[in-house]
Amino acid sequence: MNDDQSRADIGDDRPQVDTSGDGQRLAVVVAETRAQTVIERLGDRGAYDDTRSVQPWDEDSVAVPVEHVPDDLAVRDVVRQVGEPRLRTLDDYLREAGWTDEELAAAPGSWAVIGSVVLVDVGDAPRPAEVGEALLQLHGGADTVLARGPITGQHREPSVEVIAGVGDTEMIHHEHGTAYALDLAEVMFSPGNEAERVRMGDIVETDERVIDMFAGIGYFTLPMARAGATVTAIERNPDSFRYLIENVRLNEVDDRVRPYRADCRDVTPELAADPVDRVVMGYYESHAYLDSALEALAPGGVVHMHEATPENLVFDRPISRLEAAASAADRSVDVLDTHRVKSTGEGVAHVAVDARIE
Repeated sequence: MNDDQSRADIGDDRPQVDTSGDGQRLAVVVAETRAQTVIERLGDRGAYDDTRSVQPWDEDSVAVPVEHVPDDLAVRDVVRQVGEPRLRTLDDYLREAGWTDEELAAAPGSWAVIGSVVLVDVGDAPRPAEVGEALLQLHGGADTVLARGPITGQHREPSVEVIAGVGDTEMIHHEHGTAYALDLAEVMFSPGNEAERVRMGDIVETDERVIDMFAGIGYFTLPMARAGATVTAIERNPDSFRYLIENVRLNEVDDRVRPYRADCRDVTPELAADPVDRVVMGYYESHAYLDSALEALAPGGVVHMHEATPENLVFDRPISRLEAAASAADRSVDVLDTHRVKSTGEGVAHVAVDARIE
């Protein structure tokens, strides 16, 4: 087929491609398994046309609508395609499924796309399966919808239920250059922490030595190691630790990450012999581990303490806890920054405090 030939000339049952008229628009043909990653990359470059739907192309590929084709994007083909206008909201799709205004008022207002999976809190919405099917229509590159439950247990284990799609919960999620392999049915992943993950990669300096006390699958470890820091990553959940090891290799930072499968309190006494420049405490109850963190932190080092705090105690409580722990260790605190990471529920905020400890 030459460059000017239309896909419509082939005579198969794939979506028609029109090479005539002013309504021509471009689409890139990619493997269906890469669709969501391609959509994210196109979105980062301002090239994704969200006014049209992703369409099936052949048995293992889809056509993703674009405003233009970035030079650095690997695709199977670039085609001219007349796409159906996209229904723009979840409510649009649910209305088509017959939902009433009263039912729509109970529909989810937010969700997250992680790799090829849509993660949603269905709340009191009626007919969750219809919500799932509507979300698959809304996000053409996704193939599974999970209803999200609470994170429970000492290993912070997720509770999810497949409500639509193929049910494949294992994926590789790409975020600002970092690749995260994970299984959403086995390990937690908070989309609301994206800005914080990026921030930690920006805030470290090359050759800094860091301890990540609650490393998980490498949420903060990977961006920091990719930025040139040497990170001791501690995680006790066996499933999370397995993905941490995989992600270290996937991101090619084997030489900058030392992983420990352990309780961080069992490791820090050993690390205290050679104190580090920075300690990251990405856990809602991290105040209970401050004594161990300060033990391993060099004078003048920085601690990043996270906490789930009632709104009326935001910043006051985590700062007072940090100051009390420092005082008990005969050290002083200089608060460098405080900020909200996200809301964790009604009246509760996920906050972070950055402080230099002398």
